[in-house]
Amino acid sequence: MTTTTTPPPTRPPTTAQRSPVVRVARWSATHPWRALALWVAFVAAAMAVMASVPTQSMGDEDNRIGESGRAEAMIDEAGLTGTPSELVLVTAPGGGTLDRTAADQVAADLQPAASAVDGVAGVAEPVWSDDGTAMLVGISLTDADLEDQETTAADLQDVTADVADAHPDLDVVQTGGTSIGSAIDERVGDDLAAGEARSLPITFALMVIAFGALIAAAIPVALAFSCVLTAMGLYALVSFLVPDSGTVASVILMIGMAVGVDYSLFYLKREREERRKGASTVDAIEIAAATSGRAIVVAGVAVIVAMSGLMLTRDTVFVGLAVGAMLVVAVAMLGSVTVLPALLAKLGRWVDRPRVPGLWRMNRRIGTGGISRRLIGPVLRHPRVSLAASVVVMAVLAAPALGMKLHEGTIETLPDDVPEVAAYQQVQRYLPTERSSIDVVARTADAGQTDDVRGALEMLGREAVDAGTASATGEVVVGDDGRTVLLELTAPEADGDSRNERAVTDLRDDLVPGALDGLGTTWAVGGNDARAVDHHADQRWTLPLVVAFVLGLTMLVMVAVFRSVTVALVTTALNLLSVGAAFGVMVLVFQNTWAESLLDFTSAGFLVDWVPLFCFVVLVGLSMDYHVFVMSRVREGLRRGMSTRLAVEYGVRQTASVVTSAAAVMISVFAVFATLSMLEMKQMGVGLSVAILLDATVVRLFLLPAALIVLDRRLGPLRRPDRREVGAAAEQ
Repeated sequence: MTTTTTPPPTRPPTTAQRSPVVRVARWSATHPWRALALWVAFVAAAMAVMASVPTQSMGDEDNRIGESGRAEAMIDEAGLTGTPSELVLVTAPGGGTLDRTAADQVAADLQPAASAVDGVAGVAEPVWSDDGTAMLVGISLTDADLEDQETTAADLQDVTADVADAHPDLDVVQTGGTSIGSAIDERVGDDLAAGEARSLPITFALMVIAFGALIAAAIPVALAFSCVLTAMGLYALVSFLVPDSGTVASVILMIGMAVGVDYSLFYLKREREERRKGASTVDAIEIAAATSGRAIVVAGVAVIVAMSGLMLTRDTVFVGLAVGAMLVVAVAMLGSVTVLPALLAKLGRWVDRPRVPGLWRMNRRIGTGGISRRLIGPVLRHPRVSLAASVVVMAVLAAPALGMKLHEGTIETLPDDVPEVAAYQQVQRYLPTERSSIDVVARTADAGQTDDVRGALEMLGREAVDAGTASATGEVVVGDDGRTVLLELTAPEADGDSRNERAVTDLRDDLVPGALDGLGTTWAVGGNDARAVDHHADQRWTLPLVVAFVLGLTMLVMVAVFRSVTVALVTTALNLLSVGAAFGVMVLVFQNTWAESLLDFTSAGFLVDWVPLFCFVVLVGLSMDYHVFVMSRVREGLRRGMSTRLAVEYGVRQTASVVTSAAAVMISVFAVFATLSMLEMKQMGVGLSVAILLDATVVRLFLLPAALIVLDRRLGPLRRPDRREVGAAAEQ
């Protein structure tokens, strides 16, 4: 049976050994009021910016990509962009046959009331579904800016509500792009508030369990929340360059609470450990800065490096998410090595007050790592068997990821308990002519050929309908320049159906080239379905590049920190196993229906296309936390002359409490997002929760220890002394 010897107390670094992190921590500890004042001023300034500078949202022009982006640009330049509109859907309760007389009266009441609203350009004649179960009234808005459109749509909501109240025997609901956007923005805001309301008390409760003292528990939560607020304020400024796709605030909250609490936890646990060994408060802070503080910087840099890989996609959604995450990680890293030492210096031993009696005693027992030592016992005795068994478990979990399906978010991925969303889903079901359009736009160099191009597109429309590539064809229109011609085809199926994307491909590859052959035109096929095709094509090209970039740079970080290629390769392999297993679980949950009632969602049969790649870069960065902290303690043991088995046991045992607590915090924060209403947030929450759970259990307790023992002879670089290491003199 293996046993470990408790190492001697760590000595604080000498002046020559102090790294920049240690020097900053010492300044904060010896000038606590200045450090605290600077942090408060920084947070207050960011909050003032957040309150006074609205975050810029992504517009259609920010999301242009490939051929669909060129089509949108050509349509805009020719003045062919359609006017925005709202729709009022009238149905019978329960979906039965609609009373025409009653429905016509709704239209008659709606027409004058809606026409009187500022910003309304006109109210169209009612359109009936073929089976007589639904009637639709279109309301055209003036071509104003988005804010004015939102105001008009809100005023129309009031009108629609009045008409609905006057006809209680019918279902009268307003929908449309503007009203759906406003409703989803409101829902995202509600989700964000719900996430805060749930995650803060849960995180605080976990910290109370981890520390057994209320002040110690409050510090990481308060610091993390201040980091979130600061990052949101900073992003409000950055959004003028990188606009928000609608999910950045949620990502900042999720990542900020997770890493903010974890970084503070790592630092606070080490400072507490050194004080228990007899170090003074300032010395304990210095030692914590030189060990945990250095590891925090490494882990934070790893996350930022990983997130920067998303920049290679050149996709506005990915870039916005990356910038938001990078900002909050940078702020959390800064706070952990600056204001946290000041707080600890000012509080001194009061940080362990007031104690929660039962939890305090339990915390001290758990802190010895006895449970982890018993769990890794079989791994230490049978490392090869443990390694093989663990790899098999992870591979089985990852196997479903081979069937992963990706698609852009559609109306079907939005929460259907939002009335505007449910109404639009009904519109697509009852009235196929209101489905999304596929735009075919052509521009000729000679205005004299415009009539020929127009005739060719009219014939193309008829051929597309006959071939089933479109369900209907619209009127061919000519732009203001007299050279640009637009044909709008109605998609063959509802939003999100893969047959729409096949229709786009057929148009691009066969129908459009055949129709316009010899006319000397520049043409493009656009629309929502075409944009989805282009996004998928772009991701197929950028995905290998992003993966190679992220893995390559994180490997370089590990080599720079531990001076061991073996450790870097092991870390990368374990990261890939965790990510693969998480993807497998995501596919099992969200591409099937068995978990719908459990997580309150309706399966769309695919994962939202940006979620897996975002989860990949986040997980590669976050999993570095555990590897850096565990490997740092393993290296301490090796440099003290322990055998590899003893050093591995020492590393796992010494980090057991802090890694378990940190993982519990991350899992709880991510799990909260799995309860929110937006499908992409659910998918991300489940994926990140599962990956962190596996990383903190299977990887930390079985895979990593077993791999290190099997690779014993290749760990030589970890034994070499580093003069900058705290306690180097004690190890010699």
